Amino acid sequence: MIRLVTGGVRSGKSRFAEELAGEMGKRILYVATGVVTDAEMAARVHRHRERRPREWGLAEEPLHLTRALTGGQERDGILVDCLSTWVANRLMQLPEKDWEERRNSFEREMEEEMERVLDLLSEEEAVLVTSETGLGGVAMTPLGRLFQDTLGSMNQQAARRAGEVWMVVSGVPWKVKG
Repeated sequence: MIRLVTGGVRSGKSRFAEELAGEMGKRILYVATGVVTDAEMAARVHRHRERRPREWGLAEEPLHLTRALTGGQERDGILVDCLSTWVANRLMQLPEKDWEERRNSFEREMEEEMERVLDLLSEEEAVLVTSETGLGGVAMTPLGRLFQDTLGSMNQQAARRAGEVWMVVSGVPWKVKG
């Protein structure tokens, strides 16, 4: 079963997702999509590492989730943290001049890739973490709008396939599906 955990930035969604993953067993594959680009991001990654059980496996994959999920290692479950960072990483691979021109094709490519990810996870116990984009205003830039639109569509796609969907608000998990 796939469980989707969403919420705002610093809402406690990663911590809650780790609790859910811990219920799946001892052999968890933690798929990290974050990229260390500065000291503050390094500190965030360090906090996440310190919190996780040492026996969990780790796949650091900022761009190609299917690659991380097809590694073949034995596992009781998978935790992907997080889809929003994955989308941002993929988006930042596009040259700025292509943001508007590739808007529709980028969204389609990401939705197709998300479908492959969900197909791979449908046979396993999995927790996916994402950020909710629908609680704020419409972004002021073309890049921001492309990010919001793409992630919003992918979040809906994941929620449709998930057996459970959780929203974490100020550290409080709220089950909204399942």
